[in-house]
Amino acid sequence: MILTVSELTKQIKRTLEGNFNQLTVQGEISGFKAHVSGHWYFNLKDSNSVISCTMWKGLNNYVFFTPQNGMKVTVTGRITVYPPRGSYQLDVRSMKPAGIGELQAAFERLKQELAQEGLFDEEFKQPIPIFPKKIGIVTAIDGAAFRDMISVAKRRFPLVEFIIAPTKVQGSGAAEGIVDSIRQLNKRKDVDVIIAGRGGGSIEDLWAFNEEIVARAIFNSKIPIISGVGHEVDFTIADFTADLRAPTPSAAMELATPNQDDLFVFIDDFSYKATKNILMLCGRLKDSVNDILSSYGFRIPLDQVRRKSQQLDNLIYMLLQNMERKQLIVNNKLSLLVGTIESHDINKILKLGFALVEQNQKLVKRAGMFNPNEKTLLKFWDDNIELNLKNN
Repeated sequence: MILTVSELTKQIKRTLEGNFNQLTVQGEISGFKAHVSGHWYFNLKDSNSVISCTMWKGLNNYVFFTPQNGMKVTVTGRITVYPPRGSYQLDVRSMKPAGIGELQAAFERLKQELAQEGLFDEEFKQPIPIFPKKIGIVTAIDGAAFRDMISVAKRRFPLVEFIIAPTKVQGSGAAEGIVDSIRQLNKRKDVDVIIAGRGGGSIEDLWAFNEEIVARAIFNSKIPIISGVGHEVDFTIADFTADLRAPTPSAAMELATPNQDDLFVFIDDFSYKATKNILMLCGRLKDSVNDILSSYGFRIPLDQVRRKSQQLDNLIYMLLQNMERKQLIVNNKLSLLVGTIESHDINKILKLGFALVEQNQKLVKRAGMFNPNEKTLLKFWDDNIELNLKNN
Protein backbone atom coordinates (compact mmCIF):
# COMPACT_ATOMS: atom_id res chain seq x y z
CA MET A 1 0.00 0.00 0.00
CA ILE A 2 1.34 3.38 -1.00
CA LEU A 3 0.48 6.36 1.28
CA THR A 4 0.47 10.01 0.47
CA VAL A 5 2.43 12.37 2.69
CA SER A 6 -0.79 13.75 4.18
CA GLU A 7 -2.10 10.25 4.94
CA LEU A 8 1.15 9.30 6.63
CA THR A 9 1.16 12.51 8.63
CA LYS A 10 -2.42 11.89 9.76
CA GLN A 11 -1.54 8.40 10.97
CA ILE A 12 1.47 9.70 12.87
CA LYS A 13 -0.69 12.49 14.33
CA ARG A 14 -3.34 10.02 15.54
CA THR A 15 -0.68 7.73 17.00
CA LEU A 16 1.31 10.40 18.83
CA GLU A 17 -1.63 12.46 20.06
CA GLY A 18 -3.49 9.34 21.16
CA ASN A 19 -0.58 7.90 23.14
CA PHE A 20 0.89 11.13 24.55
CA ASN A 21 -2.28 12.96 25.56
CA GLN A 22 -1.18 13.88 29.09
CA LEU A 23 2.44 14.05 30.20
CA THR A 24 4.77 16.04 32.45
CA VAL A 25 8.17 17.09 31.19
CA GLN A 26 11.09 18.84 32.88
CA GLY A 27 13.74 20.72 30.97
CA GLU A 28 15.63 23.94 30.38
CA ILE A 29 14.02 26.78 28.41
CA SER A 30 15.80 28.06 25.29
CA GLY A 31 14.78 30.24 22.38
CA PHE A 32 11.89 31.77 24.34
CA LYS A 33 9.75 34.18 22.34
CA ALA A 34 6.59 35.97 23.49
CA HIS A 35 4.66 36.68 20.28
CA VAL A 36 2.63 39.87 19.82
CA SER A 37 -0.46 37.66 19.74
CA GLY A 38 0.24 36.71 23.36
CA HIS A 39 1.29 33.11 22.58
CA TRP A 40 4.63 31.72 23.81
CA TYR A 41 7.01 29.73 21.61
CA PHE A 42 10.12 28.07 23.11
CA ASN A 43 12.19 24.92 23.30
CA LEU A 44 12.72 22.54 26.20
CA LYS A 45 16.08 20.81 26.23
CA ASP A 46 18.38 18.64 28.28
CA SER A 47 21.93 17.52 27.59
CA ASN A 48 20.92 15.24 24.71
CA SER A 49 17.61 16.36 23.22
CA VAL A 50 15.35 19.30 22.46
CA ILE A 51 11.61 19.59 21.82
CA SER A 52 9.60 22.52 20.46
CA CYS A 53 6.86 23.87 22.72
CA THR A 54 3.86 26.14 22.37
CA MET A 55 1.79 27.71 25.11
CA TRP A 56 -1.31 29.60 24.08
CA LYS A 57 -2.33 32.99 25.46
CA GLY A 58 -5.37 31.74 27.32
CA LEU A 59 -3.17 29.32 29.28
CA ASN A 60 0.04 31.30 29.83
CA ASN A 61 -2.00 33.99 31.60
CA TYR A 62 -2.00 31.65 34.59
CA VAL A 63 1.82 31.48 34.81
CA PHE A 64 2.92 33.79 37.65
CA PHE A 65 6.42 34.41 36.24
CA THR A 66 7.93 35.36 32.89
CA PRO A 67 10.01 32.45 31.55
CA GLN A 68 13.66 33.17 30.86
CA ASN A 69 16.21 31.31 28.74
CA GLY A 70 18.22 28.96 30.93
CA MET A 71 15.43 28.51 33.51
CA LYS A 72 14.58 24.90 34.34
CA VAL A 73 10.81 24.35 34.42
CA THR A 74 8.29 21.56 34.76
CA VAL A 75 5.48 21.63 32.21
CA THR A 76 2.38 19.53 31.61
CA GLY A 77 0.71 19.13 28.25
CA ARG A 78 0.24 16.86 25.26
CA ILE A 79 2.08 16.02 22.06
CA THR A 80 0.60 17.51 18.89
CA VAL A 81 1.64 17.23 15.27
CA TYR A 82 1.80 20.25 12.97
CA PRO A 83 0.94 18.81 9.51
CA PRO A 84 2.27 21.65 7.31
CA ARG A 85 5.80 20.96 8.54
CA GLY A 86 5.38 17.36 9.54
CA SER A 87 6.81 18.18 12.96
CA TYR A 88 5.65 17.39 16.45
CA GLN A 89 5.61 19.75 19.42
CA LEU A 90 4.60 19.88 23.04
CA ASP A 91 1.33 21.77 23.58
CA VAL A 92 1.95 23.12 27.10
CA ARG A 93 -1.04 23.47 29.40
CA SER A 94 0.73 24.57 32.60
CA MET A 95 4.22 25.61 33.71
CA LYS A 96 6.03 26.08 37.00
CA PRO A 97 9.67 26.46 38.03
CA ALA A 98 11.49 23.20 38.62
CA GLY A 99 12.27 24.46 42.14
CA ILE A 100 12.88 27.51 44.32
CA GLY A 101 16.48 27.49 43.12
CA GLU A 102 15.34 28.23 39.58
CA LEU A 103 13.47 31.35 40.69
CA GLN A 104 16.45 32.48 42.73
CA ALA A 105 18.74 31.94 39.75
CA ALA A 106 16.38 33.95 37.52
CA PHE A 107 16.33 36.66 40.18
CA GLU A 108 20.12 36.86 40.21
CA ARG A 109 20.36 36.89 36.40
CA LEU A 110 17.88 39.77 36.06
CA LYS A 111 19.44 41.64 38.97
CA GLN A 112 22.88 41.45 37.34
CA GLU A 113 21.51 42.47 33.92
CA LEU A 114 19.65 45.53 35.25
CA ALA A 115 22.57 46.53 37.43
CA GLN A 116 24.85 46.54 34.39
CA GLU A 117 22.33 48.80 32.60
CA GLY A 118 22.50 51.25 35.51
CA LEU A 119 18.90 50.91 36.74
CA PHE A 120 20.12 50.66 40.34
CA ASP A 121 22.53 53.62 40.22
CA GLU A 122 22.11 56.28 42.89
CA GLU A 123 22.41 59.10 40.35
CA PHE A 124 18.97 58.18 39.00
CA LYS A 125 17.25 58.08 42.39
CA GLN A 126 14.69 60.85 42.85
CA PRO A 127 14.32 62.64 46.20
CA ILE A 128 11.28 61.85 48.32
CA PRO A 129 9.22 64.98 49.17
CA ILE A 130 9.16 65.90 52.87
CA PHE A 131 5.55 67.13 52.95
CA PRO A 132 3.55 65.25 50.29
CA LYS A 133 0.02 66.45 49.61
CA LYS A 134 -1.08 63.35 47.68
CA ILE A 135 0.37 59.83 47.80
CA GLY A 136 -0.32 57.24 45.12
CA ILE A 137 -0.69 53.66 46.35
CA VAL A 138 -0.13 50.61 44.13
CA THR A 139 -1.28 47.48 45.95
CA ALA A 140 -4.25 45.17 46.50
CA ILE A 141 -6.90 47.15 48.39
CA ASP A 142 -8.29 43.99 50.02
CA GLY A 143 -4.97 43.15 51.69
CA ALA A 144 -3.72 43.85 55.19
CA ALA A 145 -0.81 45.87 53.77
CA PHE A 146 -3.21 48.50 52.41
CA ARG A 147 -5.06 48.82 55.72
CA ASP A 148 -1.76 49.10 57.61
CA MET A 149 -0.52 51.89 55.31
CA ILE A 150 -3.74 53.90 55.71
CA SER A 151 -3.58 53.46 59.50
CA VAL A 152 0.03 54.66 59.64
CA ALA A 153 -0.77 57.72 57.49
CA LYS A 154 -3.75 58.73 59.65
CA ARG A 155 -1.61 58.48 62.76
CA ARG A 156 1.43 60.29 61.40
CA PHE A 157 0.09 62.87 58.91
CA PRO A 158 -3.72 62.94 58.58
CA LEU A 159 -3.59 65.89 56.15
CA VAL A 160 -2.27 63.71 53.31
CA GLU A 161 -4.63 62.51 50.56
CA PHE A 162 -4.44 59.19 48.71
CA ILE A 163 -4.82 58.27 45.05
CA ILE A 164 -5.44 54.52 44.96
CA ALA A 165 -4.43 52.49 41.90
CA PRO A 166 -5.57 48.98 42.95
CA THR A 167 -4.01 45.94 41.33
CA LYS A 168 -3.24 42.28 41.82
CA VAL A 169 0.09 41.76 43.56
CA GLN A 170 0.57 38.02 43.01
CA GLY A 171 -0.27 35.37 40.50
CA SER A 172 -0.83 35.61 36.78
CA GLY A 173 -1.20 39.13 35.39
CA ALA A 174 0.03 40.77 38.59
CA ALA A 175 3.16 42.24 37.00
CA GLU A 176 1.15 43.75 34.15
CA GLY A 177 -1.35 45.18 36.64
CA ILE A 178 1.40 46.82 38.71
CA VAL A 179 2.91 48.36 35.58
CA ASP A 180 -0.48 49.71 34.45
CA SER A 181 -1.17 51.25 37.90
CA ILE A 182 2.21 53.01 37.93
CA ARG A 183 1.59 54.40 34.45
CA GLN A 184 -1.90 55.60 35.37
CA LEU A 185 -0.55 57.50 38.39
CA ASN A 186 2.17 59.05 36.22
CA LYS A 187 -0.52 60.55 33.99
CA ARG A 188 -1.69 62.70 36.90
CA LYS A 189 -0.10 66.02 37.84
CA ASP A 190 -1.01 66.04 41.53
CA VAL A 191 0.73 62.91 42.88
CA ASP A 192 3.89 63.69 44.88
CA VAL A 193 5.13 60.17 45.65
CA ILE A 194 4.07 56.57 44.94
CA ILE A 195 4.21 53.59 47.30
CA ALA A 196 4.26 50.19 45.55
CA GLY A 197 4.15 47.12 47.72
CA ARG A 198 2.42 44.23 49.41
CA GLY A 199 2.63 42.07 52.51
CA GLY A 200 4.92 39.11 53.05
CA GLY A 201 4.81 35.75 51.34
CA SER A 202 6.86 33.12 49.58
CA ILE A 203 9.19 33.89 46.70
CA GLU A 204 6.41 32.79 44.35
CA ASP A 205 3.97 35.20 46.02
CA LEU A 206 6.41 38.13 45.70
CA TRP A 207 7.54 37.26 42.18
CA ALA A 208 5.51 39.98 40.44
CA PHE A 209 7.91 42.53 41.97
CA ASN A 210 10.84 40.60 40.45
CA GLU A 211 9.58 40.93 36.89
CA GLU A 212 11.60 43.02 34.45
CA ILE A 213 8.58 45.01 33.23
CA VAL A 214 7.86 46.14 36.81
CA ALA A 215 11.49 47.13 37.36
CA ARG A 216 11.53 49.22 34.18
CA ALA A 217 8.17 50.85 34.99
CA ILE A 218 9.54 51.92 38.38
CA PHE A 219 12.76 53.22 36.83
CA ASN A 220 10.89 55.20 34.14
CA SER A 221 8.41 56.74 36.60
CA LYS A 222 8.56 60.54 36.71
CA ILE A 223 7.12 60.38 40.23
CA PRO A 224 9.45 59.07 42.97
CA ILE A 225 8.55 55.55 44.11
CA ILE A 226 9.03 53.90 47.49
CA SER A 227 8.94 50.09 47.45
CA GLY A 228 7.57 48.23 50.43
CA VAL A 229 7.41 44.53 49.57
CA GLY A 230 7.16 41.67 52.03
CA HIS A 231 9.00 41.58 55.33
CA GLU A 232 12.32 43.09 56.32
CA VAL A 233 14.33 40.07 55.10
CA ASP A 234 12.65 40.05 51.67
CA PHE A 235 14.39 41.75 48.76
CA THR A 236 12.94 42.10 45.27
CA ILE A 237 14.14 43.64 42.02
CA ALA A 238 11.64 46.44 42.63
CA ASP A 239 13.49 47.34 45.84
CA PHE A 240 16.73 47.93 43.93
CA THR A 241 15.05 49.96 41.19
CA ALA A 242 12.87 52.10 43.44
CA ASP A 243 13.99 55.54 44.57
CA LEU A 244 13.76 54.35 48.19
CA ARG A 245 13.36 50.88 49.68
CA ALA A 246 11.32 50.22 52.82
CA PRO A 247 11.39 46.88 54.65
CA THR A 248 7.58 46.68 54.90
CA PRO A 249 4.53 48.52 53.49
CA SER A 250 3.95 50.22 56.86
CA ALA A 251 7.56 51.37 56.93
CA ALA A 252 7.13 52.71 53.39
CA MET A 253 4.26 54.92 54.57
CA GLU A 254 6.40 56.09 57.51
CA LEU A 255 9.14 57.10 55.08
CA ALA A 256 6.62 58.90 52.85
CA THR A 257 4.97 60.98 55.60
CA PRO A 258 6.26 63.32 58.31
CA ASN A 259 5.31 62.63 61.93
CA GLN A 260 2.81 65.21 63.14
CA ASP A 261 4.09 64.81 66.73
CA ASP A 262 7.57 65.82 65.60
CA LEU A 263 6.07 68.77 63.71
CA PHE A 264 4.19 69.98 66.80
CA VAL A 265 7.35 69.73 68.89
CA PHE A 266 9.31 71.62 66.25
CA ILE A 267 6.64 74.33 66.00
CA ASP A 268 6.46 74.76 69.78
CA ASP A 269 10.23 74.92 70.07
CA PHE A 270 10.52 77.30 67.15
CA SER A 271 7.77 79.55 68.53
CA TYR A 272 9.42 79.71 71.97
CA LYS A 273 12.88 80.46 70.59
CA ALA A 274 11.54 82.90 68.00
CA THR A 275 9.57 84.85 70.63
CA LYS A 276 12.57 84.97 72.95
CA ASN A 277 14.90 86.10 70.18
CA ILE A 278 12.45 88.76 68.97
CA LEU A 279 12.07 90.20 72.48
CA MET A 280 15.85 90.33 72.93
CA LEU A 281 16.26 91.96 69.53
CA CYS A 282 13.53 94.52 70.30
CA GLY A 283 15.26 95.36 73.59
CA ARG A 284 18.58 95.97 71.89
CA LEU A 285 17.01 98.02 69.12
CA LYS A 286 15.00 100.07 71.63
CA ASP A 287 18.19 101.06 73.45
CA SER A 288 19.80 101.97 70.15
CA VAL A 289 16.81 104.11 69.14
CA ASN A 290 16.79 105.92 72.49
CA ASP A 291 20.51 106.65 72.17
CA ILE A 292 19.95 108.06 68.69
CA LEU A 293 17.00 110.19 69.79
CA SER A 294 18.95 111.70 72.66
CA SER A 295 22.05 112.42 70.56
CA TYR A 296 22.96 116.00 69.52
CA GLY A 297 23.15 115.05 65.86
CA PHE A 298 19.57 113.79 65.91
CA ARG A 299 18.25 116.98 67.59
CA ILE A 300 19.61 119.23 64.78
CA PRO A 301 17.42 117.61 62.08
CA LEU A 302 14.48 117.66 64.49
CA ASP A 303 14.87 121.42 65.03
CA GLN A 304 15.02 121.92 61.28
CA VAL A 305 11.82 119.93 60.88
CA ARG A 306 10.10 122.08 63.50
CA ARG A 307 11.22 125.34 61.82
CA LYS A 308 10.08 124.12 58.44
CA SER A 309 6.79 123.06 60.00
CA GLN A 310 6.28 126.57 61.41
CA GLN A 311 7.12 128.14 58.04
CA LEU A 312 4.59 125.81 56.44
CA ASP A 313 1.93 126.93 58.91
CA ASN A 314 2.65 130.58 58.05
CA LEU A 315 2.39 129.89 54.35
CA ILE A 316 -0.91 128.10 54.84
CA TYR A 317 -2.26 131.04 56.87
CA MET A 318 -1.21 133.55 54.16
CA LEU A 319 -2.73 131.36 51.49
CA LEU A 320 -6.05 131.19 53.31
CA GLN A 321 -6.12 134.99 53.76
CA ASN A 322 -5.44 135.55 50.06
CA MET A 323 -8.17 133.11 49.17
CA GLU A 324 -10.64 134.95 51.43
CA ARG A 325 -9.80 138.31 49.82
CA LYS A 326 -10.13 136.86 46.34
CA GLN A 327 -13.46 135.35 47.28
CA LEU A 328 -14.74 138.70 48.67
CA ILE A 329 -13.80 140.54 45.45
CA VAL A 330 -15.48 137.88 43.31
CA ASN A 331 -18.63 138.04 45.45
CA ASN A 332 -18.80 141.84 45.03
CA LYS A 333 -18.44 141.59 41.26
CA LEU A 334 -21.07 138.91 41.20
CA SER A 335 -23.51 141.11 43.17
CA LEU A 336 -23.02 143.97 40.69
CA LEU A 337 -23.68 141.66 37.76
CA VAL A 338 -26.80 140.29 39.43
CA GLY A 339 -28.09 143.86 39.98
CA THR A 340 -27.44 144.77 36.36
CA ILE A 341 -29.26 141.68 35.15
CA GLU A 342 -32.19 142.33 37.45
CA SER A 343 -32.44 146.00 36.26
CA HIS A 344 -33.01 144.70 32.73
CA ASP A 345 -35.67 142.23 33.81
CA ILE A 346 -38.61 142.65 31.40
CA ASN A 347 -41.19 142.03 34.12
CA LYS A 348 -39.86 144.92 36.22
CA ILE A 349 -39.97 147.22 33.17
CA LEU A 350 -43.58 146.24 32.43
CA LYS A 351 -44.55 146.97 36.04
CA LEU A 352 -43.49 150.58 35.45
CA GLY A 353 -46.39 151.00 32.97
CA PHE A 354 -44.81 149.90 29.71
CA ALA A 355 -46.24 147.39 27.23
CA LEU A 356 -44.81 145.21 24.48
CA VAL A 357 -46.27 145.14 20.97
CA GLU A 358 -46.09 141.85 19.01
CA GLN A 359 -47.16 141.00 15.50
CA ASN A 360 -46.57 137.59 13.97
CA GLN A 361 -44.85 136.59 17.24
CA LYS A 362 -42.24 139.31 16.74
CA LEU A 363 -41.67 142.46 18.77
CA VAL A 364 -42.51 145.72 16.99
CA LYS A 365 -39.55 147.88 17.97
CA ARG A 366 -40.21 150.89 15.65
CA ALA A 367 -43.28 152.63 14.24
CA GLY A 368 -42.22 151.75 10.73
CA MET A 369 -42.44 148.03 11.58
CA PHE A 370 -46.11 148.33 12.67
CA ASN A 371 -48.69 146.91 10.23
CA PRO A 372 -52.25 148.05 11.00
CA ASN A 373 -53.67 145.12 8.99
CA GLU A 374 -52.05 142.44 11.21
CA LYS A 375 -53.31 141.12 14.50
CA THR A 376 -51.61 142.90 17.33
CA LEU A 377 -50.80 141.57 20.81
CA LEU A 378 -50.23 144.01 23.63
CA LYS A 379 -48.33 142.47 26.57
CA PHE A 380 -48.84 144.20 29.89
CA TRP A 381 -47.41 143.17 33.24
CA ASP A 382 -50.61 141.59 34.45
CA ASP A 383 -52.25 140.43 31.19
CA ASN A 384 -52.22 140.35 27.37
CA ILE A 385 -54.68 142.11 24.98
CA GLU A 386 -55.26 141.15 21.34
CA LEU A 387 -56.23 143.88 18.82
CA ASN A 388 -57.54 143.57 15.29
CA LEU A 389 -57.42 147.12 13.84
CA LYS A 390 -58.45 146.02 10.32
CA ASN A 391 -61.89 144.90 11.44
CA ASN A 392 -62.40 148.16 13.26
